[in-house]
Amino acid sequence: MAFGLQLSQRLTQSLVLAPQLQQSLALLQAPTLELKALVEQELQQNPVLEEVDELEKPLTEDGEQVEAPDLAEPPEDLGEDLSEPGPVKEGAEPVDDFQAEFDKLVQLDQDWRDHFAQANAPVRTSTEEEEKRQFMFDSLTAETSLSQHLLEQVRDTSLDEEGKTLAELIIGNIDDYGYLTLPVEELAASAAVPMEKIQAVLAVVQTFDPAGVGARDLRECLMLQLDRAGQKNSLAYRIIRDFMEALGKRRIPEIARGTDQRVEDVQVCLESIARLEPRPGRAFLSSVEQYVAPEVFVHKTGEDFTVTTNDEQVPHLRISNVYKDLMSQGENNAEVKNYIREKIRAGKFLIKSLHQRQQTIANIGREIVKRQRDFMEKGVAHLKPMTMAQVAEVVGVHETTVSRAVSGKYIETPQGVYEMKFFFTAGLQGANGQDVSNTSVKDMIAEIFKNENTAKPLSDQEVVKMLGDKGISIARRTVAKYRDELNILPSNLRKVY
Repeated sequence: MAFGLQLSQRLTQSLVLAPQLQQSLALLQAPTLELKALVEQELQQNPVLEEVDELEKPLTEDGEQVEAPDLAEPPEDLGEDLSEPGPVKEGAEPVDDFQAEFDKLVQLDQDWRDHFAQANAPVRTSTEEEEKRQFMFDSLTAETSLSQHLLEQVRDTSLDEEGKTLAELIIGNIDDYGYLTLPVEELAASAAVPMEKIQAVLAVVQTFDPAGVGARDLRECLMLQLDRAGQKNSLAYRIIRDFMEALGKRRIPEIARGTDQRVEDVQVCLESIARLEPRPGRAFLSSVEQYVAPEVFVHKTGEDFTVTTNDEQVPHLRISNVYKDLMSQGENNAEVKNYIREKIRAGKFLIKSLHQRQQTIANIGREIVKRQRDFMEKGVAHLKPMTMAQVAEVVGVHETTVSRAVSGKYIETPQGVYEMKFFFTAGLQGANGQDVSNTSVKDMIAEIFKNENTAKPLSDQEVVKMLGDKGISIARRTVAKYRDELNILPSNLRKVY
């Protein structure tokens, strides 16, 4: 068998996005809060770019102050040819040497470092102030996890060292919701101790705060909570202990017969059970708050709606005049000029991409308001079907561009703040021939169930008939699908006796 190398040609087709196009698409898709991070990264990588201060008006390329331009209109000079150096602006301080200019910047940077080092030097005149400072840091609060909260309680128990070790083992196998995830048999085998010992320590852990922690299932969790509240002999405790399956299916008459109680009393008891916490560790879950900044604002002015973009949150960039002056110096070699020229080109493309981003989002926002005028005036019930292809055709961009432009972005309307994707919905055929948004239909279904007689809850087929009376043709399985999305139980589980 012989081995060798062979050279051959093969023709293939592949889609490759240029780096500049990838950057433009990333800017278009990024929400405002992420956009700042992307621009900050470009500012660090491209030395010719600088951000205009909020209180400072943007400058022209000649260094003159002008009124802030509308971001929907890109500057005309963004595509100018940089192959030839431009003239030195009048009144500018001449730059004799490229290296001297950078030496000056280095010295200025060092001066600022020395200034901040001196300004931030710790000055403490006494031990008392040092103690106050340390007390302040010690007083800073931090979120405590469920396991930390339980481990702190282990120290206050009367368990011996072995018992505390087993308690820590049990707590290590309690999930974020407060349930024990491993069977007692496996815990006993892993610790090489009798199962009775593990059960005894588990009983101690189950007395910890929050009530119900350490339970192995929902039934035990609810029983622990009632026991902690002194209701071990109550009707609620009996129902959970003996009729948990019937309780989950809300078979109230069956529970009433089994407990020898009236249906009304069982109904009241179930309401108290519903107030128990099915997930004891929920309070210790880390809260993740999501902050959004609307990209588009819609305001009603007279009979019309005005659409504006959130230009204040978009960084305003310009090309530094220092590097423009360096380009005009004849003493700089070709390598330096080529480097600056490429950075200026990249900077201007970034500025142009930011303007195009705002223009695209503004155009899409105007088309949304135009097509959803009834929603802006009357609310969700009047939302109309709308596809991204329809908006893309009017705006003059591809459908995927619309998808990127609205992804993760919000619009502030007279009806509240909504994600821009909210307005793109499919439709159902109405009796009058007009399409109705499925979001509007879902809102109608929610309103129907809200106003139903709980003693005789409506079935999905009855909802189909009620919508048909309003001119909306819809299948029963579609109603069931929307009901599930609205987190509404079936009719047999909604009945109140």
